[in-house]
Amino acid sequence: MIVHLVCAVLFILALRKLSSVRTAVKGNNLVIAGMAIATIATFISYSLNPRGLWIIAVMSLGGGVGWVITKKIKMKDLPQLVAAFHSLIGLSAVCTDTAIFLNPVMFNLHLDNNVSLSLEIALGLAVGSITFAGSFVACLKLCGKFKNNNFSNIYILNTILVLMLILLTFLFIKDPKLHRLITIMLLSIVIGFTIIVPIGGADMPVIVSILNSLSGWAATGIGFTLSNNLLIIVGALVGTSGAMLSHIMCKGMNRNLVDVISVGFRSQQVGSKNMAVQSSVNLCTAEDIAFMLENACSVIVVPGYGMAVSQAQHGIKDLLDKLLSRDVNVKFAIHPVAGRMPGHMNVLLAEANISDNFVYELDNINNEFASTDIVIVVGANDTVNPSTKDDPQSPIYGMPVLEVWKAKTVVVIKRSLNPGYAGIDNPLFSKQNTLMLLGDAKRVINDIVKQL
Repeated sequence: MIVHLVCAVLFILALRKLSSVRTAVKGNNLVIAGMAIATIATFISYSLNPRGLWIIAVMSLGGGVGWVITKKIKMKDLPQLVAAFHSLIGLSAVCTDTAIFLNPVMFNLHLDNNVSLSLEIALGLAVGSITFAGSFVACLKLCGKFKNNNFSNIYILNTILVLMLILLTFLFIKDPKLHRLITIMLLSIVIGFTIIVPIGGADMPVIVSILNSLSGWAATGIGFTLSNNLLIIVGALVGTSGAMLSHIMCKGMNRNLVDVISVGFRSQQVGSKNMAVQSSVNLCTAEDIAFMLENACSVIVVPGYGMAVSQAQHGIKDLLDKLLSRDVNVKFAIHPVAGRMPGHMNVLLAEANISDNFVYELDNINNEFASTDIVIVVGANDTVNPSTKDDPQSPIYGMPVLEVWKAKTVVVIKRSLNPGYAGIDNPLFSKQNTLMLLGDAKRVINDIVKQL
């Protein structure tokens, strides 16, 4: 019990530290320490019989695979990795609940006439399966390997599936049978797939956060079933923080959390997206931008997912150093949902050793664009779209964005004029004070630095 309390305190402190870029590394170390203590204490509690040795072997194998993956993963692929790990958490919940059902005596439990245990197993299996399938689909979407097609009538299927799941859960509680447990699992996997499939790309960061919360509640459910206080505490921490983060992100996008989640349960009007080719953009070169920067007093850099794809953050650090050496006032503007997950841009800038003293959130910098000489948009699109202010027909109308178009000059660095993740055009590209510099962000930024 004392060990559980110590670990819980470490996890709570870690969550506090992880809320800031400056203390994130310390928070990560506290998590590692807490997990190490919990794992060691668990093994000390049991004799090292052959089963224990098998557990150590499997843990070593899994830890080795995780180490290799995280060493090789690129920063731009971090959201996909997070979604994939959430999927594994859901799968672990499924396996644990199945093991409890097949051999409850091993866990000092009795399933006969135990309604509460049957309910916990059914709910845990359903939540774990939905998390597993939903996170897998989210990972594919973030990788760009799953495109949204016409799923306008999928809400009918989802409604039927959920009603079937509720009915099966009641039947399982009344009479726990293996075939009913398997049916609940398979049905929940299908539901996890079909509720995430119709969700648009602009909402994927929110969905990843929601699935993170769901994985925490799955762990909490297992904790109650096994009477494990540490699992209950840790799962509740993950579940609550994920839910709060989802709410904050929806607020930053002027969206309703219920609306985002319920996309798969309501009729959708599927119309043609505005994919008109921008015909009046002002193209420029790296030499042009360098000349303007030489005469600028204030610059704001707005990073987006394009910076992550091209790994341009180190070049941007070089650009920052060049501008600071010329006494230029430089700031970075971060949108709450820039990239593919919360804090994605902050992580990339921190990796390039760009101090968070230069980094400002949307609410703290939006009023400064009007007095800024040059805004450099690096791979951002939907988060700087003026349609959110002046086009009531836009799918993202009302979403708070970085109002970069108010600056004297806006330089947009993109690979092409293609729409962003939300799949809609951006009128910013055609504005008179906007210059488009097409090409790979890393190469373009390096060219500007060379010219300077």
